Amino acid sequence: MVDEAASDSKDASPEQGWRARTAILTLGAFAVGTDGYVIVGLLPQIDRTLHVSSAASGQLVSVFALVVAFLAPVLATVTSKWPRQRVLVTALLLLGVGNAVTALSGDYGLVLASRILAGAGAALFTANAVATAAFLAPGERRGSAIAMVTAGSTLSLILGAPLGTVIGNNLGWQAAIWFIAGIAVVVAVAVAALLPAIRIDQVITLRQRLSPLADRRVLKILAVTLLAFIGIFLPFTYMSAVFAPATGGSQPRLALLLMAFGVAATVGNLAAGRLADRYNARLVVIIATLCIGSVFLIMLAVRGTFVLAVVMEALAGLVCFSVIGPQQQRIIAHAPEGGAPLVTSLNLSTAYLGNFVSSVIGAVILSTASSAAFVLPVAAGFALAASLIAWWTARPVGAGGEDPAEGTTRVAAATK
Repeated sequence: MVDEAASDSKDASPEQGWRARTAILTLGAFAVGTDGYVIVGLLPQIDRTLHVSSAASGQLVSVFALVVAFLAPVLATVTSKWPRQRVLVTALLLLGVGNAVTALSGDYGLVLASRILAGAGAALFTANAVATAAFLAPGERRGSAIAMVTAGSTLSLILGAPLGTVIGNNLGWQAAIWFIAGIAVVVAVAVAALLPAIRIDQVITLRQRLSPLADRRVLKILAVTLLAFIGIFLPFTYMSAVFAPATGGSQPRLALLLMAFGVAATVGNLAAGRLADRYNARLVVIIATLCIGSVFLIMLAVRGTFVLAVVMEALAGLVCFSVIGPQQQRIIAHAPEGGAPLVTSLNLSTAYLGNFVSSVIGAVILSTASSAAFVLPVAAGFALAASLIAWWTARPVGAGGEDPAEGTTRVAAATK
């Protein structure tokens, strides 16, 4: 396997077009992100079609997130001997089939089961796509490569989620789900045709795969990811309720809020990748989470005015998606040699666990509080707690105050 990996490494050298190959992975992340985000704008229609409550339809979001959280490390272990090309194609096909079943079914139980299948595809794809991008890029560009892949998720906010909402509003929510299934199949074909069959993972057991959890440095990074994404997804998942005074229940206005968030999120994500290449990734995370908490608190005062709501959603997107890329870069630095998919799958699981927890907390707030506005200070509290933990671990142990464990040398070892 070592010889094969070495041979594949030559084929996938940065000199042979890492940007173009990473762009393919970005398209896959776009499909995965659209699948996760578009449901938010379709929940009212799903309520009516399946004859379920808002809480029940909201579980379609929660179950998807929970499946990704728990299956990412398991599926990464099962597929550890596979070339990354086969892993990524399988993931996209699972995503496509899951969405096809969702669109064809009129039964809530079957729709829920299909979200589990789609979540398995998302779990398998995202962590491997990030690790593959980090492998393909030269050492000084790995932060940018990771940011390119995660930009697929933000593009899904700009294009996928709003377009899916418009399609669902005009043709029915099933049409929007077919749209996602079609994208997944197209990208699967592109990955199969254009991505080299590289191998970057070690053959290890699930117990070994979870062994980084014994590393306190890894646990601290995961704690930041968990708290940050609880805070990020609380206002996002319940955007329609939080900004109801500004949108008046208008679907086009909600789609515009999603688009404002997504456009700014793309800018923030790519900028964070470059900053993480140039500065300590942990510093980027600290500043981003501080800004997230501040933006959510300001939203309290402006959520009743649509123009100001659009501005604040744009600011939220800018800072919220400045977290995931640098966090992935930080955690890859603590992976064993060749074990980047191992730690990125754990970080992905933690982010989706934060998504799930946020949906539960949000449901409790909406059912017990007098106003959906209470979501905002709670979300700000989680974001500020994430910043505090990231700051607490920011001890200057290397030259210039940077942790050498988060430098490009360690990241290179983990991805090779």
